[in-house]
This record gives sequence, structure tokens and C-alpha cells, in this order.
Amino acid sequence: MQLNLIYKKLYSHFGPQGWWPAESPFEVMVGAILTQNTNWQNVKKAIGNLKKNSLLNPKKLYNISTKDLGLFIRPAGYYNIKAKRLKEFLKFYFDAWKGSIKETSLFKTEELRKSLLSVKGIGPETADSILLYALNRPVFVVDAYTKRIFSKHGLIKENAAYDEVQSLFMLNLKKNVKMFNEYHALLVKLGKEYCLKRKAKCEICPLHSRNCFHNGLA
Repeated sequence: MQLNLIYKKLYSHFGPQGWWPAESPFEVMVGAILTQNTNWQNVKKAIGNLKKNSLLNPKKLYNISTKDLGLFIRPAGYYNIKAKRLKEFLKFYFDAWKGSIKETSLFKTEELRKSLLSVKGIGPETADSILLYALNRPVFVVDAYTKRIFSKHGLIKENAAYDEVQSLFMLNLKKNVKMFNEYHALLVKLGKEYCLKRKAKCEICPLHSRNCFHNGLA
């Protein structure tokens, strides 16, 4: 299967990415919700605001009003919507996990994913980001970069569903948290620097192939 070859080429070209940058699993969870429909630089500013005001704590965020929370996370965009989503997650965090990440060890990965997806405002990508990066569960995260890169190389259809793309990785790679973490981060790096939505830099891409848009890697 070409997935291992792609991983090796990307790792050789970019090196380790050290993703997700956070000081705690809870920070990862907050970041996963804030990063919806925005870039990481904006999320960093929002998280910076929370840290500066000593609010990056489950209980403090749970007790703050939705309106005030929105003001602190304003740099992340759609701040009123995201404040509500964070509040929904925090309610789940205390109701289902008793306010402790240790409680997640009692559940299988499939159970955790199902329960996360039941939270209003949390979709597959956000749920899987929490599972992989915060809870160290071997779940591959799929995003727009993944779909763009693999559709251009003919490995998936351009309109492939999230679960279909995820299955490509889950069924053909060893379920390894470290590798899934690194692989996803490397794809994001490739998507940002080479496989651009407009004016892709195919000629100098580390996965360059004459048949990039049709027959997969050379």
C-alpha cells in the first residue's frame, strides 16, 4: 500500500512536527473546538487570552458566562457560536467524565467517539482530534488537507466522505498513536506549503509525480 511510502517521504522531507502544541490534554480539547473554521494563529491568540486571565481550567470555564467566554475567545472567530460549543462540551465533560480525563480510561475508543459526537457542535474531525491528541487513542484525523492531497493523487474520490477517507488509513496502517499523530501533522504541513487549494506547487512537492492528478504516486 502507498500510505507508508507517502509517510516516509513526508517525514524525510519535513521531519517531526511536534503536534499538537499544548501544555495539557484539556488545552488540546479547547483548541480542537476553537480551531473550527479558522487558522491556528487565531486559536493561539484566543488560548493566550484564556491563559493570561487564568481561565484555561475546566471548572473556571464551566462557571464563566457564555457571553464573557465569547469575549475571551474572540480572536478565534465565530466567538459566540464557539463559546456555546465550549459550554456544551464542558457540560459533557463534567456529566460524562466527572470533570476528569482519567475517567476516559474506563471507556473503549468507539464509546468515547460516539459520546463525543453526541455533543452539539462536535463533528468527526473535532472528536477525532480530541481522541488522538488529547486522549492518545489510535484514531486517524481527516481534514480538508488530507482530502485534497489524496484526491489529487487518485487515492480517494474528490467527494469522498469523512469515514471513507478515515477507513483508508485505519485499515491499511498499524494503529499507532504516534504515527497517526505525525502523519496527520505532516499532511497539514504539505497542504499548507505545497498542495495549495489554488496554484499548487506540484513541481517541487515532496510527493511530486507526473501523474499526480490521476494515477497516484510514481
